[in-house]
Amino acid sequence: MLLHFREMGQGAPLVILHGLFGNSDNWQTLARRWSEAGHRVIVADLRNHGRSFHSAEHSYELMSGDILGLFDHLQLDAATTTLLGHSMGGKASMRFALDHPTRLARLVVVDIAPRASDMAHQDDILAGLNAVPVAGLETRQQAEDALAQHIPQPGVRQFLLKNLYRLEDNSFAWRQNLAALNEHMQAIGAEITSEQPFLKPALFIRGGKSDYISTEDKLYGIPAIFPNSQIETIVNAGHWVHAEAPDAVFGLVHAFATQG
Repeated sequence: MLLHFREMGQGAPLVILHGLFGNSDNWQTLARRWSEAGHRVIVADLRNHGRSFHSAEHSYELMSGDILGLFDHLQLDAATTTLLGHSMGGKASMRFALDHPTRLARLVVVDIAPRASDMAHQDDILAGLNAVPVAGLETRQQAEDALAQHIPQPGVRQFLLKNLYRLEDNSFAWRQNLAALNEHMQAIGAEITSEQPFLKPALFIRGGKSDYISTEDKLYGIPAIFPNSQIETIVNAGHWVHAEAPDAVFGLVHAFATQG
């Protein structure tokens, strides 16, 4: 099945993939800026997220195949296409680049390394999402109150609540497939490995306040698989680099995606 996507602008393709519990809406502001700067921007929802299909299965191998289907559908020119992914979307992008290196020109990964990720930090988020009594909700405030019992950060709660929507009968539902994500959290944290490195240009953007890309990742883990990579740190940003430092991310990606 085809991933849901939005497209804007004309020029060299820039495909954007969101992170865990996110969706294409998270990147709309930057996508619009890149489209106005001369890029054909495609922002997709990964499986079990946003408006894309739900599946009982969730792995980077499957997501790589989903991305290939999107590339085929859009008939993207491999010589000019840049693939960008954040967090889970970054790992999916790495998997695709390693699986299908001839289908893209360059890769951008935002604040994630290929090594295995400890998913224990998602426990509170999962507990909060599972605590929301979706079937009986009457207001979004009730959902936020339930989340607040597990997630003290208002910004994180608002990010998660973007996945809550009303059905035709005025009841609420989650856009993400919470059951599948619960089941496959270990797979979402899995290491990205490959016997053959990705030799084309790769840009890794990390938040200086984030620990998703460590010094060891910079020195060994990333160069081992992406030898033609550069790593740029945005000092005052955390894991949601694109939300906290959009101007810096815009400039880095635009310059990288338009290089010869």
